[in-house]
Amino acid sequence: MLTTYFTVKTEGSHEIVIQKSRFIGHVKRVETEEEAINFVQKIKKEHKDATHNCSAYMIGEYDLIQKASDDGEPSGTAGVPILEVLKKKGLKDTAVVVTRYFGGIKLGAGGLIRAYSGSASQSIDEIGVVKRQLMQLAEVHIDYTLLGKVENELRQSAYTLRNIDYADRVVLHAAFQSGQEEEFQAYVTDMTNAQAEIRLGGQEYIEEDV
Repeated sequence: MLTTYFTVKTEGSHEIVIQKSRFIGHVKRVETEEEAINFVQKIKKEHKDATHNCSAYMIGEYDLIQKASDDGEPSGTAGVPILEVLKKKGLKDTAVVVTRYFGGIKLGAGGLIRAYSGSASQSIDEIGVVKRQLMQLAEVHIDYTLLGKVENELRQSAYTLRNIDYADRVVLHAAFQSGQEEEFQAYVTDMTNAQAEIRLGGQEYIEEDV
């Protein structure tokens, strides 16, 4: 599994107008090719009266699935430029469909490439990108007398304090980069004079806006 990668934040769309043609960029995070195909088909159905619905997507840890479609535009002027935007931005598990409503003015090959890549890029920027980092989860069980100190220390540390449960003892849910297990355990043990019970959990991707 990748320890860090970038993808789009959510699903959304953004419209620009170039030489009277409307270009609507639709963006979505997808984890399988089936999801990507369904997304493309959904946009095509929603915009069935559009002149073109050009698309591209990249899926997989090593970008093994890459597809692009010009949907009737001159070969290489739409789908591939959209795909190149995904590559340039370093995005994974992302699908983009750019819908065009022709405005009566031909753009030429160079103009089409700029229009489709620009629409894709602006749409991604508008929707937002997130960094997904694989984190190790852990629980820190302590007595209430240690809560103030441990909470403050964790919040000021390089580790992430996700939330706190209050029961018979306090349970602080923390996360840190995979591979730092021994370092984290030593840090908490030292901070609490070995009065904390540390339970390591699973791993999970945690997102932060870019």
